[in-house]
Amino acid sequence: MATAASPALPNQEHKQIVKVALASLIGTSIEWYDYFLYGTAAALVFNKIFFPSYDPIVGTLLAFATFSLGFLARPLGGIVFGHFGDKIGRKKMLYLTLMIMGLATACIGLLPTYSVIGIWAPILLITMRLLQGFGLGGEWGGAVLMAVEHAPANRRGFYGSWPQLGAFIGLLLSTMVFRAANSMWFLRAATKEAANAAFITWGWRVPFLLSFALVAVGIWIRMTIAESPVFEKLKDQKQESKMPLIEAITKHPKNIFIAMGVRFAENGLFYVFTAFSLVYISTYLKMDRAVGLNGLLWAAGIAIFTCAGWGALSDKLGRRPVYMWGAVFCGLMAFPFFWMLGTREPWIIAAAIVIPVTLGHAAMYGPQASFLSEMFSARVRYSGASLGYQLASIFAGGLSPLMATYLLKKGIEANKAYAYIAYYMIGLVVITAVSVYFAKETHKDGIEA
Repeated sequence: MATAASPALPNQEHKQIVKVALASLIGTSIEWYDYFLYGTAAALVFNKIFFPSYDPIVGTLLAFATFSLGFLARPLGGIVFGHFGDKIGRKKMLYLTLMIMGLATACIGLLPTYSVIGIWAPILLITMRLLQGFGLGGEWGGAVLMAVEHAPANRRGFYGSWPQLGAFIGLLLSTMVFRAANSMWFLRAATKEAANAAFITWGWRVPFLLSFALVAVGIWIRMTIAESPVFEKLKDQKQESKMPLIEAITKHPKNIFIAMGVRFAENGLFYVFTAFSLVYISTYLKMDRAVGLNGLLWAAGIAIFTCAGWGALSDKLGRRPVYMWGAVFCGLMAFPFFWMLGTREPWIIAAAIVIPVTLGHAAMYGPQASFLSEMFSARVRYSGASLGYQLASIFAGGLSPLMATYLLKKGIEANKAYAYIAYYMIGLVVITAVSVYFAKETHKDGIEA
C-alpha cells in the first residue's frame, strides 16, 4: 500500500503548488490591471478632464502627482495587512486587498469630471487613488508569500515569479483595453477628431468599470486555495509574532533597507519605461499615443515569459547575480532608450520599450519575490518584506513619472531634452547596484524558521 501510494504524493504536491501559484498569478494580474489603468489614464486623459486649466505638461505633472499619492498609501497597506497576515494568515488578507483595490478602481470609472463638480473631481480621484495604493500595499506580500512558501526549496525563484508575472499581465490587459477604448471602431467615430472627443468624454471609463467583473472572478479563485504551509506550521506551534512589524524592524533592520534599495531601479525605471514613455511620445514627440501603447503591448507580452525565465535562472545562479545584471542593463539603456524614441520610427520606439523591460527590468522583477521573502524569518515575513517593498515604492515608482516629467520640462528649457532624465535613471541604478552588492545570497537558505 505504501509503495503504491508513494509516487502519487509528489504529483499531488506539485498540483497544489501550481494551483496556488496560478491563483496568486490571477489575483495579482487583476490587482495590477487596476493599478496600471490609472498610470495610463494619468498619461493620456486625466490632465485634460481633471486638470483642464493648465498647459499640457503642467496638467500631466498634476495628473502624475495624484498617481504618486497612491504610492504613499502603499506602506500603510503593507503595515496593516502585513501585521494581520503574520498573525492570522496570508490567505485571508488576499480577499480584502483584492476587494478594496477593485472597487476603488471601478469607482474611478464613475467619477464626475472637473467640468461637472469642479475641485471635488480631483479630490475624489485622489481618494480613490489612495484606496488603490492601500489595497495594493497589502496585496503583494500575501500573494508572493503564498507562492514562495508553497514552493519546493529549489524552485522558489520560479514559482515566486508567478505572482510577479501578474504585473505584466495586468499591464498587457490594461493597455489592450485602453487601446481598444481609444479605437475608432469601439467609439463608433467616423474621424480621428470625433474618436478623440468620444474617448475623452466616455471611452476612458470603460476599462475602469470592467474591474467590477474582474474582482468577482479573483475572489472566487482565491477561495479555492490552501493557506501557506509555513504559516500553518507556525500556527500549530503557536509561534506567531505578537507584534510582527516591531519584530521585523528590530531584528531585520539591515534587510529592510536592503529590500528598499534593491527596488529603486526596478520600480522607478519601470514607470519611466511605461507610463512616462507615453507622455514623452505624445507630448514631446507629438506622435499618436497608439505608437506608445503598441510598444507597451509587446513589452508586457514578452516580459511574461522572460520574467519567469529570470526567476528560474535565479534558482540556478543565485538571486544577486541575476538581479545585478538587470539593474546594470537598465542603466546602460538610459541614453539609448531616448535615442531610440527620438527616431520617431514606430518599430524602433516599440523596441525602445521592449528591450529594457524584458531584458533588464524583468531580470530584477522575476527573482524579487523570492529574494525579498528569503530575507526575513517566517514569523515576520509578511510585515518585513511588505515594508521594505512598499517604502521603496514611495521614493522610486511613486516619484519617477513625476520626476521624469519635471526633468523633461527643465531639460527643454535648458535645450537638453532627455539628458536630465537619463542621469536620474542611472542614479536609481546605482542605488540598487550598491544594495544588491551588500545583500546576502539567499537562494539556498531555508524559509521554515
